[in-house]
Parts: sequence; C-alpha cells; structure tokens
Amino acid sequence: MKSAGIYLHIPFCAVKCMYCDFYSITDRENSIPTFIKAIVQEIKECRIDASDWIIDTIFIGGGTPSLLNENMIESILSQLHKKYDLSNIREIAIEANSVEASEDRPKSFYKMRINRVSIGVQSFQPNLLQFLTRIHNRDQIFEIYDNARDAGFDNINCDLIYSIPGQTWSNWSDDLDTISAMSPEHISAYTLTAEKGTELFSMVLENKLKMPKKAQEGKWFLKTHEILSRNGYQAYEVSSFSKPGYECNHNLHYWNIEPYLAFGPSAHGFDGQYRWNNSRSLDQYVSCILAGKSAISMREKISAIEHVNERVGFGLRMKKGFEIKDIPKQYQKLIKVNIENAQERYPDCVNVKNNNVTFTRKGMLYADELIPSILL
Repeated sequence: MKSAGIYLHIPFCAVKCMYCDFYSITDRENSIPTFIKAIVQEIKECRIDASDWIIDTIFIGGGTPSLLNENMIESILSQLHKKYDLSNIREIAIEANSVEASEDRPKSFYKMRINRVSIGVQSFQPNLLQFLTRIHNRDQIFEIYDNARDAGFDNINCDLIYSIPGQTWSNWSDDLDTISAMSPEHISAYTLTAEKGTELFSMVLENKLKMPKKAQEGKWFLKTHEILSRNGYQAYEVSSFSKPGYECNHNLHYWNIEPYLAFGPSAHGFDGQYRWNNSRSLDQYVSCILAGKSAISMREKISAIEHVNERVGFGLRMKKGFEIKDIPKQYQKLIKVNIENAQERYPDCVNVKNNNVTFTRKGMLYADELIPSILL
C-alpha cells in the first residue's frame, strides 16, 4: 500500500498578486457555482486506480479557497468521501488569506474536520504588503490567527516572503520575531522570485525595479535559518520550518515521490508512473468536465532516469536527504561520482554518511546550483 494525498485547486482570488505564478483568476465569482459542479463531477468520474493507496492528506489550495462558502467546500469533501476510502486521513489543510477569513470562517473549516490552516501572511510591513499587492493589513493577520486558534486549530502554518525590493534587514528580522512570538506550528519562508508571466517579472525586465543581490539573499537565507532554529523551528526542507511533529504531511508526499490525485484547473497529479496536469483555464476545464471529457492537458510517463533525478532532487531539498541504496544499482556509481565532484566544487556543502546524502545549511543555500550538478 502506498501513502498518498489529494490536491484540490480553487483558482479564484479577490486580487491577483503581482508575484504569483499559480493559476488564479479575479472578478469571476459568478463562475464559482459552475466550477463547484465541475470539480465534484471530476472527482466522481475519476478513473485513476487508487485502490492500493492509503490516502491520508487533502490539501485545498489556490487561488484563495477561503472565498468559497461552507456549503461549497462541504460538497467537494463529501464527494471525495463517497469516491475514496478516507478513513486514514490525518491532515486536511486549507489556504486562507487574512482579509477573507472572518471570525466564522475558521469555525466553519474546523467543523468540516479541516485540521490545518495555512495563512498567507507574506509580511507584517504595510509598505511591503502594498508592494506585493496584498489586500490585508497587519491587524488582520493577528485577527485571523486568533480566530483560527479560538476555533480549535492546533496546526497553523504562516507563509512569509523575504528578499523583496525595498525590504531592509530590520523589516525582515522584525517579521521573524513577530511570527516567532505568535508561535504557529509551521512557518514557510520563501525568497521572492520574479517568475515569468508575472507582473513582477515584467517590472524587472523593463528595469522598473531591481531584485536584491544574490549575496544579500544568501546572507539573509542563512540568518533566517539560524533565527528560526533558535526559536524552535527546524528546517526540514529548504523553505519549510516546523516545530517537532508538525511538518506538512501533504507536501511530504510530493517530496517523497509518493502519489497524489489532483482536481481543479491547472492541478498536477502523480500515480507513481505518470504525471499529468489539468488545463490551465477555468473555462476550458469546466467545458471539458461538464461535456463528460477529461480536463487533462498533459500526461507523461516518468522514465527511470527521471525518477532517479526526482528522488535525488527532492531528497536533497529536505534535511533528511536521500539514500544511495534507494537508487537503482545501475545508476549508483554515476551518482557517487557526481556527488564527489560537487563536494570538490562546493566545499562544506554536501555530507555523505552511511550512504545517506544531505546538504549542510550552507549547501541548502546553494541548492539550486548544487542539485543539477548531482543529477543524472
């Protein structure tokens, strides 16, 4: 039996953030009822064989899932229960933005047995929230956090972003101190990247703004890990920090190369052999599903080498690394050679102990350059 998860993509947002490259749309609230009908139908008609999977996580992401009302979310979860054996579920997570989550929203989530909420904090600094086109303010962050605690949530994640143009170290250290004092169980701390197709990318391309230099980003990365570690948050993945026992179980499915189903426009899935993704268009997605057709726009079989590379690449992004013995024998020698070369090029970055390969904290800093050098 394989441990597995389910991902649900809710594409609706009140505002499209200038840095976001996830599929999301604004000013389409009138399409939500039709979307609900389609995603429920997609779940009902799914033909992927999950009979030997132990489904133990559900992640409701987006977009902004908290824009959906209680009945809509309930109808999706109800169809999942009808379709799959969910008796082993240990984590149902939902993403929520501060401005959409009034006092009653966390309560309604908790009543639906959602037991993990992920809050899009991003920053506590008003000027940086404005730059990032976030529509919440500092006070609303504390409000949703307190509301989630009052509702009964004992597993809360907060997303933060750093390496933002105009952000000072004082800004970022204040954010880290503030979030640590709030004491969520999990913190995700991401560096801001200018992804192609985003407003941020266009602004950088047109020289309207400059991203912070890599040297500064590197220093802040190491200091961030030091500060969060000192405050009780261990980095179990490059950008993911948790108190003991509160790692994101759903994300671990991705990083451990375990299967997961995916529903909704642009959602990506994996069954252990094939990866696929749905159409990155709400209209096309709905049209296909309601016409009785598949919304999958791409499906590819993962080759043996690709599977090795994913195991190595995702493994090295985690604190636990990967085991050489888990690599097929015909590839182990080449992987070992690549590791030795990486150790020479990047001193004090790669550890090998009893065939377990991990990055040091310094290695985590250079993960984006190191990992490709080790892959087949």
